[in-house]
Amino acid sequence: MPLRPFLLASASLLTFGGQAQAFTLNILHINDFHSRIESITEGGSTCDAEGEAAGECFGGMARLATAINETRDARTAAGESVLVLDAGDRFSGSLFFTTFQGQAEAEFLNAIGFDALGLGNHEFDLGPAPLADFIDTVEAPVAFGNVDAHADPLLGPLDPGGPVIVDVDGVRIAILNVTTPETVEIASPGPNVVFADPVAYLTEAVAALDVDRIDHIVVMSHVGALQDIALAKAVPGIDVIVGGHSHTLFSNTDPDAPYDYPTMVEGPGGVAVPVVSAGSYSKHLGHLTLTFDENGVVTAATGDTRLLDASVTPDPAILARIGEMGAPIEALKAEVVAEVGAAIDGGRESCRTVECAMGNLVTDAMLDRVKDQGVTIALQNGGGLRASIDAGVVTKGDVLTVLPFQNTLSTFNITGAGIRAALENGVSQVEEGAGRFLQVGGLKYTWDASAEPGARVTAVMVQEGDAWVPLDAARTYSAVTNDFMRKGGDGFDVLRDEATEAYDFGPGLEDVLADYLASNPGYTPYTDGRIARIE
Repeated sequence: MPLRPFLLASASLLTFGGQAQAFTLNILHINDFHSRIESITEGGSTCDAEGEAAGECFGGMARLATAINETRDARTAAGESVLVLDAGDRFSGSLFFTTFQGQAEAEFLNAIGFDALGLGNHEFDLGPAPLADFIDTVEAPVAFGNVDAHADPLLGPLDPGGPVIVDVDGVRIAILNVTTPETVEIASPGPNVVFADPVAYLTEAVAALDVDRIDHIVVMSHVGALQDIALAKAVPGIDVIVGGHSHTLFSNTDPDAPYDYPTMVEGPGGVAVPVVSAGSYSKHLGHLTLTFDENGVVTAATGDTRLLDASVTPDPAILARIGEMGAPIEALKAEVVAEVGAAIDGGRESCRTVECAMGNLVTDAMLDRVKDQGVTIALQNGGGLRASIDAGVVTKGDVLTVLPFQNTLSTFNITGAGIRAALENGVSQVEEGAGRFLQVGGLKYTWDASAEPGARVTAVMVQEGDAWVPLDAARTYSAVTNDFMRKGGDGFDVLRDEATEAYDFGPGLEDVLADYLASNPGYTPYTDGRIARIE
């Protein structure tokens, strides 16, 4: 992708000159916010007033505003510089997005005062139109980076080309963005949006920057933690990578965090590059402090992610506005669907790597809805399951938090060979935490994590009455999935290309789940070994 002109984010950038100077830069950052406008529970679903009163809630825009404003004010008063960034995926995940389609997120980002925004894959979930409306509304510059949307009639006029350049207390910082090229498979960007290879794009973009005009280079990345580390190793000239996409928490205090904050990666020429990410859903705020010497070299990188728990008081003005905007959807959210006997695990860490209780529930519900049609196999991508459900009363809001994408049931016929190919695709990117990992109903499969992708599935059994028999590659089976997968999303080309008699317009998946829970009062979650992993 050829590089394009710079976006000037400040009038002061119309003239350049001067030299790099010693200074301290604080980067406050979030990623994978996923429309968690209201505070959340430990499992990521919307927290209620009772939970707030008990001190059991996390995050949300009001709490995030307090944390950012307090930190920004304190660091500014100390004579330090502050940059507030969002590394993408603020769309999709709650009734606020379902209702306002990005305008609520834009309003609150404006209220807090972000300095730059990156593009995540979920910004393209509903096609170009809501994203174009969002960019029109939001005040912070949006870095397109390796995303070239100039050929799209809606996004083209909004795509500035090149990096975003911000002036932070007289220091000129180029902000480059990279978004996963898999967006074409896992979202709906349309035919006119092109995604360049992140390494190739960044290498060219950094080399094209004028060192007399730019003091420092920050990369906002939405490709995942493993790829962020690879970028730091491969691309010369980067000062810091602020990441997202894999929902990875970097932390020095959380014992379950897989990476230190920051994680220092040796880049080209032996230069250490700090890489950070702040989990997801606004549960944490990242705070990285970089010290630069007079030559523009990073001499220290410190900080951590801060847990935004009950110790952070939500901003009252933003909290009031959330209540005002949420009033029209409160009745829907509060509608009681059922009551469950125990918490149902729908966590990202489990549903994208192993059999999870939420996956079993959703695939069982899918099969139950279409059992009279002779359908015997259900497939559900783990990435389509977005939250857990707590024990006790389940509301429509809870269900919509688990299944926020407005997918419909899709039924189709396909050979056993096609089913096996779908399973292989599902386990092809487990190491990256990809959402294509398959939760299943009506079949069992075993896969070998040590084998090469494409040859990992070792056994597949299908249910026939009370018996389990080997999958027959030549036989045609009737199956059900969601319309996103059936149309080729998450790399399931086989479902798009080989399915026959497909019908993609069944009931909404969230309604299927709600009805199933209602018909099974006191539902008890379970796993039964339908997915087995060999190490």
